[in-house]
Amino acid sequence: MDQQFTRGRNRLLGALPPPDLALLSPHLKDVNFEQGAVLLEAGNVIEQVYFPQNGMISLLAVMRDGSGIETATIGREGAVGVMAGFGSRSSAGRAVMQIAGDVSQIAAAKFRTAIETSAALRDLVVRYNDVQMALVQQTAGCNALHHVEKRFCRWLLQTRDRCESDEIPLTQEFLAEMLGVQRTSVTPIARNLQAAGLIKYRRGRIDIIDRAGLESKSCECYESVRLKNEETFLTI
Repeated sequence: MDQQFTRGRNRLLGALPPPDLALLSPHLKDVNFEQGAVLLEAGNVIEQVYFPQNGMISLLAVMRDGSGIETATIGREGAVGVMAGFGSRSSAGRAVMQIAGDVSQIAAAKFRTAIETSAALRDLVVRYNDVQMALVQQTAGCNALHHVEKRFCRWLLQTRDRCESDEIPLTQEFLAEMLGVQRTSVTPIARNLQAAGLIKYRRGRIDIIDRAGLESKSCECYESVRLKNEETFLTI
């Protein structure tokens, strides 16, 4: 795999010193996943570790009836399944490709071998996992305490940051699933935000027109999550 390609896009991989990245590079495989692809299922053994190069992955807490609610979103700043590097692990939740994109994946067994060899990789994974745990707690509080409109705006802003585009390919059905609400709750919110000139909604796509306006309507969690994501890299 082209080392510069890997280092230049996924920030976790890019944070590794070249000798430590070289332990992973021969085993990384680039795969394009379509929207809705399930990378990990709750309760299943983690067999692959995923490093998004673009697009976005959603982590969901899954109930017995199969319904779920999003607990975290991960873009090129992070990874999914990295704790499998410390031993055979089962996935606590479902990982779904929320926005289609390219992902570098590596077999969990190969990742564990690299973890055992590289202190830099071990430290980075532990630091990243600590930040992810904080983000999951933040999102849990947001889901429980904040009005769905504020969560809607927070989600759009986070997705915009991961996609690096104001054009977000998304259906209301998919967004409702991520927010853990009925589609009938999402539709009037989308209409109100469109009437206010903040977004433009068409079937299968949302365009962000006024980012500052969306930020003013979002809850505090958007800024909190953004700053926590930066912590991983500020301390390297």
